[in-house]
Amino acid sequence: MKKFLMLLASVGLLVTGVESASASAAPSSHGLATWPRPAGLHAQRVCADLPNGIAHCMSLVLVDSKNRPFTTPAPSGLGPADLQDAYKLPSSDHGQGMTVGIVDAWHDPNAEADLAVYRQTYGLSKCTTGNGCFTEVTSAGDHNWPPTNVGWGLETSLDLDMVSAICPNCKILLVDAYSGGIEHLGEAVNRAVAMGADAVSNSYDNRTKDRNVHINEKYYKHPGVAITVASGDWGYNDYHTFPTSSQWVISVGGTYLRRDSSKRGWTETAWAGTGSGCSAQFAKQKWQTDKGCDGRTYSDVAADASPTSGAAVYDTFNYGGWLVVGGTSEASPIIASVFALAGDSVTYGKRVYQDPDKLFDVTSGSNGSCGGSYVCTAGVGYDGPTGLGTPNGIGDF
Repeated sequence: MKKFLMLLASVGLLVTGVESASASAAPSSHGLATWPRPAGLHAQRVCADLPNGIAHCMSLVLVDSKNRPFTTPAPSGLGPADLQDAYKLPSSDHGQGMTVGIVDAWHDPNAEADLAVYRQTYGLSKCTTGNGCFTEVTSAGDHNWPPTNVGWGLETSLDLDMVSAICPNCKILLVDAYSGGIEHLGEAVNRAVAMGADAVSNSYDNRTKDRNVHINEKYYKHPGVAITVASGDWGYNDYHTFPTSSQWVISVGGTYLRRDSSKRGWTETAWAGTGSGCSAQFAKQKWQTDKGCDGRTYSDVAADASPTSGAAVYDTFNYGGWLVVGGTSEASPIIASVFALAGDSVTYGKRVYQDPDKLFDVTSGSNGSCGGSYVCTAGVGYDGPTGLGTPNGIGDF
């Protein structure tokens, strides 16, 4: 078993890119310098495409024309002030006493140190093991760490940084699964809930033709806890995409977020890479009322995910520091942290369907070809790529 884990941990870092980024200057956050983005930047996956039953993390990092990670001396992507402003969040005075759980595979030995740099750079309070804000355990609840993995290491940094950006007053619980196997990740979800997490983010996806994935749905059924799951970075598809298609989770799609001159100050379209679909395996819950899919339709809500408009992330585990990272792996911890800001009890995805008028409706963009159906085309009201919309404060959470 140990040899198998080490083999999976050694799988390559970067695989096929999915989106190109035009040359532009990054938005400024907290007065930090902006860094020109050279032509030729494009996005590449940070986790390798693995066999059936093994989940992929949903992170995409910007790289240059030679496929080298685009690193800068200071942040170049969206920071806490950007995201809080875009989604009108009360981050400064909410979140006390709440815990956001982060489930990732393998182990990032630099996680806490990198988190400290991110928070210090943006003027956020310290979140350390010493002051009780940061806790890291394995799915067994101990410190017998699994092997390291550089792809999942960057995923871990993204998740921790997004919780810090959205809910800086929240405590963070990082649970390391022993591998990317769905059972191992599911055990980590159970551990996070058992240790008191109020919301748990899962930035991974198992795209499979296996019709037996329902046997693992038990890991995600936790009434009272917001279990968010990335919808995937594959675009619209007819695979059994799990766990985002589970009826017990909040499926989080992705948008392309950018500044504009509107009253809001930002605009969003459906990100072309975000996952969506109509499940042939999982039932539609009664609070989901769209008529074009007999089963569970995903996503439920959305947040920024395009690598072009990606988040500033600090990671030194095989990377050079400041990076720009996107994917629905960015969106899932954002939404989990918004739930923590709201602080209300959650009954699966039902909560977000009660007050959808309190969200920003995303009405343009698509993520594939489905005959113009809402399942892959954003429009007024519910659609697959962005669900009911993106946060406009915490009123719908």
